[in-house]
Amino acid sequence: MTTPALLLIDLQRAIDDPRWAAEGPRNNPEAEANVARLLAAWRAAGQPVIHVRHDSVEPHSTYRPGAPGHAFKDEAMPAAGETVVAKRSNSAFIGTGLDDLLRGRGITALVVAGVITNNSVEATVRMAGNLGYATTVVSDATYTFAKRDGRGHVWSAEDVHALSLANMEGEYASVATTEAVLATLPTG
Repeated sequence: MTTPALLLIDLQRAIDDPRWAAEGPRNNPEAEANVARLLAAWRAAGQPVIHVRHDSVEPHSTYRPGAPGHAFKDEAMPAAGETVVAKRSNSAFIGTGLDDLLRGRGITALVVAGVITNNSVEATVRMAGNLGYATTVVSDATYTFAKRDGRGHVWSAEDVHALSLANMEGEYASVATTEAVLATLPTG
């Protein structure tokens, strides 16, 4: 069995801007630590790592190139030789060549971590599933924020996260914890 590529989505300093938490705080405060554990394990096993960087074209975006938030978070900093895929929409597959890159390397499975669970993570995972990739979302290495719905109700980050994971599980991906994913990774 081929080890899946680790796909890290939008783990940039931009996500720490207080604007993201305007409706309430994020969930999974240990997500970055879990991402660092996954990244260290993938590197130690010599397995493929792909970093997705959001290059927003919106002038006031925290993810805009040239803005302080555009830089990767320390826990998810790409190492020399690791692939960085730049995207401009929520899905890492739109306009990026990611599918061609993965297929060209013979990668048919993905382990996905990053932000925001109900936005770029879910959009990417849905497309990955539709394109035929065996995809796993790491539930405690992803996170989101509270969100207000059209009726004015504010849903906690935990609720938004849980519903997003439920949307993905089964049809598009499997969902697992960092521990469960690490247990499947071959050790050198």
